[in-house]
Amino acid sequence: MNEPKSKVMRGARIFVEALKAEGVRYLFGYPGGAVLHLYDELFKQEGLEHILVRHEQGATHAADGYARVSGAPGVVLVTSGPGVTNCVTGIATAHMDSIPLVVFTGQVPTALIGNDAFQEVDAVGITRPCVKHNFLVEKVEDLALTIKKAFYISTTGRPGPVVVDLPKDITAAECPFSYPETLDMRSYKPVTRGHAGQIRKAVKLLLAARRPMIYSGGGVILSGAAKVLTDFSRLLGYPVTNTLMGLGGYPGTDSQFLGMLGMHGTYEANLAMHHCDVLLAVGARFDDRVTGDLDKFCPEARIIHIDIDPSCIAKNVDVDIPIVGDVGLVLKEMKQHLDESDRKPDAEALQAWWKRIETWRAQQCLGYQRDAKKIKPQQVIETLYEITGGGACLTSDVGQHQMWAAQFYKFDQPRRWVSSGGLGTMGFGLPAAMGAYLACPERDVVCITGEASLVMCIQELSTCLQYGLPIKIVNLNNRYMGMVRQWQEFFYAGRYSHSYMDALPDFVKLAESFGHVGIRVEESVEIKPALERAFAMKDRLVLMDFVTDQEENVYPMIAAGKGQHEMELSPEQISPDRELA
Repeated sequence: MNEPKSKVMRGARIFVEALKAEGVRYLFGYPGGAVLHLYDELFKQEGLEHILVRHEQGATHAADGYARVSGAPGVVLVTSGPGVTNCVTGIATAHMDSIPLVVFTGQVPTALIGNDAFQEVDAVGITRPCVKHNFLVEKVEDLALTIKKAFYISTTGRPGPVVVDLPKDITAAECPFSYPETLDMRSYKPVTRGHAGQIRKAVKLLLAARRPMIYSGGGVILSGAAKVLTDFSRLLGYPVTNTLMGLGGYPGTDSQFLGMLGMHGTYEANLAMHHCDVLLAVGARFDDRVTGDLDKFCPEARIIHIDIDPSCIAKNVDVDIPIVGDVGLVLKEMKQHLDESDRKPDAEALQAWWKRIETWRAQQCLGYQRDAKKIKPQQVIETLYEITGGGACLTSDVGQHQMWAAQFYKFDQPRRWVSSGGLGTMGFGLPAAMGAYLACPERDVVCITGEASLVMCIQELSTCLQYGLPIKIVNLNNRYMGMVRQWQEFFYAGRYSHSYMDALPDFVKLAESFGHVGIRVEESVEIKPALERAFAMKDRLVLMDFVTDQEENVYPMIAAGKGQHEMELSPEQISPDRELA
């Protein structure tokens, strides 16, 4: 006798079966009363692995790291009340960087919603400003379809986090279960193909450029378009720069790559942006850390902007040729037009442009003064790059260490750089490294952090022990909130108000107390041996505490209110020729 197509199931079982149908492998979460029906069902099943974090913020960051490295959505399960509110920072982090997350939050029973019941918060209202969409499930019959919609919305168009709020009685109720294979939402149909006429105009303008520039962002990574961007850029022979979120979208060791642009970008990248006559922006949103003073941004450029989100186009900068669509598909069509065109870039003008760029590159803006004893943080990143052969997956927290990692580690492949760009979330690095390792256990995973960031989610060292996650932590410890101190030095006359870390733990003992290995490194000659020792321990988490020069600053730097051409370089360097700028 054939089984009926729809079995009657409890909501909790429907939840588990729906996640399996979506191909979910890992669920990052923390239990509580409102989600115990779900956790009971997870106990009974096989195939879906739950990662028990030590704080709900850690769950969202770990799921975020998993999503950035794997390309699949990260999935989170937390309880109601403080479980929800503890997630908000991680949800907002993913929202700012367009990372696909599906976050399931427990809720009090439907009859108690609005009564200030124990551990009740308005999850939908609280998260509305920092999600792509959210749902409150009010009937068990809607549960399966709602989960399908959540994954579909999160992963299509411009990706982002979606919250599904689950009242406890919904997870206990029963109904027939069937999971839709496809979904058609009349109110949500993201555009993926670019307008053919706009694409032709863009190609024509690019070929007419005398001082072209290609500026790519995180959309290239999210679209899986790194290879097509690389092929397209090499075909033209034009210079390329990446945003912080776009690193790895074009090979960092390629001669056409000018480095990262923006507030702490390279001299050559920022000046090439400022002086270009045609700018192709691909999957980037012209945020303030890139543009500097908008009134001074790319004053001579005609701008082509490709983005899947129409609300991003012309939001910050007026553009000449807007193209709404998936950046990978649009670039493929543009490359096809280039292949078929008899016209080629102006070789003489391009040669002159490259000659000018090379004068800026010769400034060697990332140069720094090494010290026989003091540890320079830049040297740690350079040595890390050497030891790992450039093949590691790096996560970072936020601050000076983040910028040094972006400047000195060359990413030749996408999805090997995991960092909080838009929100700038301290505490992100360690839990994100957990998710990154689960997404790609065959690769070395390194968390670049600072002592102020590391202690924010330090409890996740316990999670790493429980699940045997042998990540390597590089703590660039200058005993300050480094970037705060740098700004206080530059703009507040050295008044270091509350930026000094006055009561730090012994990080070696701290790591050991969690069951891991700790190494303290105090002199520059110890950098390479310490890294080699750490990476030789393949099955252990190693926390390396590098005691770095307290006064080292991140250069170049564009101060607030300045344009891209008004960078400050390190005092140790020869001042740039302002006529070149």
